[in-house]
Amino acid sequence: MKIITFTVPCYNSEHYMRKCVDSLLRGGDDVEIIIVNDGSKDDTLAIAREYEERYPEIVRVVDKENGGHGSGVNAGLKLARGLYYKVVDSDDWADTRALKTLLGVIRTHFSTGTLPDLYIVNYVYEHVSDNTSHVNRYGKQFPAGKRTDWKKIKTFHFAHMLLMHSLVYKTDVLKKSGLTLPEKTFYVDDIFSYNPLPYAKSLFYLDVDFYRYFIGRADQSVNLVNMVKRYEQMVRVMLAMTDRWTYAEIKSNPKGLKRYMFHALANYMMTTQLFLCAENSRERKEAYKAMWAHIKEKDAALYKKLRYRTYVLSATLLPWRLRGLYLVGGYKMLCRRMKLG
Repeated sequence: MKIITFTVPCYNSEHYMRKCVDSLLRGGDDVEIIIVNDGSKDDTLAIAREYEERYPEIVRVVDKENGGHGSGVNAGLKLARGLYYKVVDSDDWADTRALKTLLGVIRTHFSTGTLPDLYIVNYVYEHVSDNTSHVNRYGKQFPAGKRTDWKKIKTFHFAHMLLMHSLVYKTDVLKKSGLTLPEKTFYVDDIFSYNPLPYAKSLFYLDVDFYRYFIGRADQSVNLVNMVKRYEQMVRVMLAMTDRWTYAEIKSNPKGLKRYMFHALANYMMTTQLFLCAENSRERKEAYKAMWAHIKEKDAALYKKLRYRTYVLSATLLPWRLRGLYLVGGYKMLCRRMKLG
């Protein structure tokens, strides 16, 4: 039995993927590693095949045409045989001690019939250029080391959220949710972190610094210059979330989940507005209006909830140029606080 399936989407990852895969191999026969070569033009596929040949009982390789990060996640989920499913980007890695701790906890829960639908772990921003780091923990929201549910979850504040890096879903929960990420689109990890949540009824927060997130490459999606360019993709992701769950459906959830989903949507909307407003152009203004019009037409109650959320409204009321300065300034401040830049 494979306890966790790790999917590693790779695109031109020859220079850093070994660190990622090697960190996951420390899980031994308890793990399955699916390396998805997403149409790379370098030696990524050759390296992946090397691992598959050396570790045939652990590593599987998918070689496909380029479809983007979401396409790689979809491909791994389709083939996953592990009890749980975890995505690890090819430039990131897993902490060895935390990995072994997580596997041990899952074994114990399996033996006692108490497996949760979702494990939540800490993730660490590793700023390699100056060896600084920032740990994102969830001890204020979840009871550590205890199986729980959404009724007992405390409030999330400001930009603190559940990200893909922190989530280890039960594989059948993801499949039941019907999760399919859009292809050739950045920022689909937001969909992964939001859309399946109502299917996860039981939760377990393991207070270990599991996921190590590399910060520092110029081509990373969190780079502000790249974010500004890719505003259309972020709008696509935002609408995939607002289209998935209606206001009424969110309201029907347990209190903790309902509160978190509205909190998350408001944060995603702030990010989307940042993408749109960071530059002044007619196309961006039209895309901004079209996005809000789409949400309003599809679900007027959700539109009202989002549009008039305090910190979303604060940006909406400003003139376009000031709105961009306000949002970009806020993003830079957040990056400094979390050591993202």
